[in-house]
Parts: sequence; C-alpha cells; structure tokens
Amino acid sequence: MPDRKATCVAFSNIALIKYWGNRDNTLRLPMNGSLSFTLDGAYTITTVEFGVDLPQDTIELDGAVASGPAAERISRHLDLMRTLAGVSSRARVASRNNFPTGAGIASSASGFAALTCAAAWALGLNLSDTELSRWARRGSGSAARSIGGGFVEWHASDEDAQSYAEVIAPAQHWPLHDLIAVVARGQKAVGSTEGHSLAHTSPLYAGRIAQVENDLPVMRRAILERDFQALGEIAEADALSMHAVMMTSRPSLIYWTPETVTVMRAVREWRRGGLACYFTIDAGPNVHVITTREAASEARYRLQQLTGVERIISCQVGPGARQGDESLF
Repeated sequence: MPDRKATCVAFSNIALIKYWGNRDNTLRLPMNGSLSFTLDGAYTITTVEFGVDLPQDTIELDGAVASGPAAERISRHLDLMRTLAGVSSRARVASRNNFPTGAGIASSASGFAALTCAAAWALGLNLSDTELSRWARRGSGSAARSIGGGFVEWHASDEDAQSYAEVIAPAQHWPLHDLIAVVARGQKAVGSTEGHSLAHTSPLYAGRIAQVENDLPVMRRAILERDFQALGEIAEADALSMHAVMMTSRPSLIYWTPETVTVMRAVREWRRGGLACYFTIDAGPNVHVITTREAASEARYRLQQLTGVERIISCQVGPGARQGDESLF
C-alpha cells in the first residue's frame, strides 16, 4: 500500500442526556440513549499517516510521544480500521487538543472521532457518517456523537449495527452557548472507561436508566421546539443523576471539587435572578453552563468573577468532523 495520510478536525460535544454504563464493554454499547450538541470551541486535530516502512505505530499527543495505556488504546483502535481495510501497515499519529485533556470536557469524544475519520480517509475507506459513528464508538462511546454536527442523538441497542449517532437538528437550528468553566486542568484520577464499568454497582443505577428513558423524548422535543427551560431543567437533573450514580458506585467516584459546587450554586442563584442559564457536568470537575445567545455575555462576565474559575472556554453549537490539513497544528 502506498503511503497514505489524512487529517481530521473533530469537535467535542456536551451531552444534555448523558451516557453512563455499558451493556457491552468491548463494543461500547451503551445502556441508554443520549442527546448532545457539538461544540465549536473545543476540538481535536489528528493526522494519521500509514506507511509500509514503519515497524510500529508512533503516536504523539499534544506534542509529546505517547506510550503505555494511552498509546495501546489508540493502536487497538487503528487495528480495527486496518482490519476493515484489509491492510497491516503501521501508522504515524499526531493529535492535539485546544482544551485540557482528560479533564471531563469529552476529549476522548473528539479524539476518537478525529482518529477514526483520519484513519478511514487515509486508508481510502468510503464510510458513511453512520458507519464512522459506529467505529468511533468502539474507541470511546461519546465519540459516536462527535462525528455529526449540531444536535445529535446516539441510539442504544443490543446490536452493534444499530448503536450509532445521528443528527436530529443542524447547528443553525438553535444558537445555544456552552460556557465551560474550567476549575481544574489536570487529568482525572479515574477515567471514564473505568467509571462506566462501575456504574452497575450503584443501587441508584436502575432508577437512573428508567428516568433517562422517560426524559429522552421530552429532551428531543425540547430541542426541536427550542424550549430552553425544558432543556435546561432536564439537563441539570440528568447531570446530577449521573453523578449520584458515580458517588454511590463501589468504589465510589467523586469528580467534583469545591470550585465545581461554587459554580453550580452560582448558576442556580443567577437563574433565580432571571438569567437564562443551567449547568451540566460530564465525568470531571469542570462545569458546562448552557445559556442563550442573549444571556451569554452576562453569564460569561459573572463566571469570570468566581473564585476558582481558571479559564472559560466559549462554545456555540458546532459542525461535524471535517477534513483539515497539518497547517492547523
């Protein structure tokens, strides 16, 4: 096979109804469906180059050579793509994020979406967005939702072929803003993959799954009808439900810091005062503040005044994964 190279830019996403726990850990088939929107301000740029002269995969993440479990996970994912293409060539991978990695801002979502697309394009695979979503899911469940742009739904299923994400509304459908209040930049001690495997040990888990099944159609309708209050109330409750499961798993997971709680309390106080804002939190300490276009500037200003907020990443509803070039590095 001649040397082949491709670069992909893929964007993180914020789940409004979240995925936590698998029915199949190997295939990363989720216990429940989920809904998200893609974030234009948080992205991964990944170049994959296959060549017959490479004795092994070489992987660079954020400017440093990767080794150990992180590199092994990427190589295993490349093996899936190589098997699909019927080749055995090793690859050079260079990947960078414009936001903190492993800090609960869905870096694995954008990362494995970008890796999947870049590898598929470099190998000459002609895959649909549905197929790319399925393969990205094998690397990181939430990566299934980062193939498409706008508002995205990931379907739960017992069947590999039926668990994929699809766009339910384009980015221009609703100009929501996500202000990510970064209160901790470091990588979390327990990654999401391990956390998913603990979900079933929580006595609250069955109740959460039942509630999600009730909330999915309501959230879908809130998105399609642009009902901000309904969206915010469900998203906030869903985040608290997921973290309650984490906190009651065995062993328990507590991702929040005191600064996390400070932001949560502030958002609720601001909302009582009339500011359109709700919070949601992925598997980490950093808080996503969902707000409207009209309220975004004021919400950002108030977040900047909070002690412990190190940085604010401003995002709007973004596009799906797309081809790029190495100049983006």
